[in-house]
Amino acid sequence: MNRCLNIASLVVLSTVAIVAVAQVAPTAPAPKESSAPKVAFMPPRPTPPTRDPHTPGYVTAQELPDGTNTPADADGNYIIGPTHNPAPESTPQEGVPQGTVIEFTMNSADSKIYPGIAREPGTFGTPEPADPAKLVVTTSHPAPYTRHVAVYVPKQYVAGTAAPFIVGADGPDKLLFTVLDNLIAERKVPAMVAISIGNGSGDAQGSERGLEYDTMSGLYAEWVEKEVLPLVEALAHVKLTKDPDGRATMGGSSGGSCAFIMAWYHPELYHRVLTYSGTYVNQQWPHNSETPHGAWEFHEHLIPNSPVKPIRLWMEVGDRDLLTPNILKDNMHDWVLANELMAKVLAAKGYHYQFVFAINAGHVDRAVRQQTLPEALEYLWQGYPISGATK
Repeated sequence: MNRCLNIASLVVLSTVAIVAVAQVAPTAPAPKESSAPKVAFMPPRPTPPTRDPHTPGYVTAQELPDGTNTPADADGNYIIGPTHNPAPESTPQEGVPQGTVIEFTMNSADSKIYPGIAREPGTFGTPEPADPAKLVVTTSHPAPYTRHVAVYVPKQYVAGTAAPFIVGADGPDKLLFTVLDNLIAERKVPAMVAISIGNGSGDAQGSERGLEYDTMSGLYAEWVEKEVLPLVEALAHVKLTKDPDGRATMGGSSGGSCAFIMAWYHPELYHRVLTYSGTYVNQQWPHNSETPHGAWEFHEHLIPNSPVKPIRLWMEVGDRDLLTPNILKDNMHDWVLANELMAKVLAAKGYHYQFVFAINAGHVDRAVRQQTLPEALEYLWQGYPISGATK
């Protein structure tokens, strides 16, 4: 799963002056400073510190015995680890019916919503002098892309019926497909279609992936609805439910915040959200004055100040998750704190949610995903009929 989020402390390139030691008149005028915008380059990301789940200000959470998972039928905050063994459902099981995976590509030239952008390799942006929470990117430009889409259709799908489904970011996600094979056979989740969509390339501000995943609007969900789902139905020969209670989103990092953004701005389309290391931080670009702090706004203003929406959320963060405090010096780039604050405001508003703090885990940690994804999906689909499909 492409989960590398290339965010690090900014290092501003300094101009190196080459001084001539001969044939220079002492009264020669000094060269004028260039008016061209400064461009920042990204050094390697520093190793994140290990955070204590019992830190003052974090939510109170139940610490589970090492190696166990959270209950699939209970809301609340939990601590797991430090051992993360794969759940049995994360590997193919003998005798379990296997779904079919249909794959296709989408090109930027065919999109009316996302024609494509890219940021120059190795470059980033610089903070706006008047607003330390605002990043100025001067090296982003139009660029084409090709994305990969994989559609999982369970063996139990009945042709012509409207199937529940889950949309995943940064696909294809083979682990998701394997877990669904096993959970559907165990009748722990409905027989759902899984639509795993690759991003449009790049990462963070100024990139196509950043534009798609970190923008605080309903645009990505609208793109999925208008440009992806019709292709899925046509190429995979399935019918997808229109019932928002039968529609879920999932992702990790910025793909996780994207999953929540889809449901938040379009609750008439999606009610169920699953996120690993969700990027609920100040990552949005271009700047939007209505949500100036990007996805940090969810726990800062949007959730506390809005009526409760019909969203059910499973979310996870690792104790060694990302912490990049020097990007904008805005104190809004701590992934652990952001997820802790999400749990706090969700509880205060009475949402159905489950928050998992994983000890001995990094950003979108693969071992944690293998351990927890089956339980996460089972929690996510609580209350939905297992039969799953209707005429």
